[in-house]
Amino acid sequence: MNHLTVLGFDYGKARIGVAVINTLAGVAIPQSVIAARDGAPDWEAISRCLQEWKPARLVVGMPRKLDNSASAMQEPIERFIRQLQGRYQLPVDVVSEQLSSREAEQRLKLARQAGRKRKIRKEEIDQMAAAIILESWMQEYAHGQQEP
Repeated sequence: MNHLTVLGFDYGKARIGVAVINTLAGVAIPQSVIAARDGAPDWEAISRCLQEWKPARLVVGMPRKLDNSASAMQEPIERFIRQLQGRYQLPVDVVSEQLSSREAEQRLKLARQAGRKRKIRKEEIDQMAAAIILESWMQEYAHGQQEP
């Protein structure tokens, strides 16, 4: 099995959470938040992330409603995915990310209860959500449901 570095994105119209995972270690690490203006990502910042991490593939979370229907974010996220593919010529996997931001906030609250002092910022939630998206991707990858 090849060991890959994979970059994950939690797309939002104002902020895009970024995390990285190496399939050998299997641990997703929150990295940064990239600003977006009116839904348009800061492509220079995304390019810097790709230059730094040199990922073999990208993963983007796609939220669904609880009844599994498309969310209002589906169209902007699909556009973001097409732009990633067109700009960077890398494979992009899409992972269902139902409630990843809520789970991210819960994880950060637990860390705060365990001694963390400062208030949880939205940027931290976005980064953690990107890590959760990568963890979901990694579970699918590890179980052979995805062929990188």
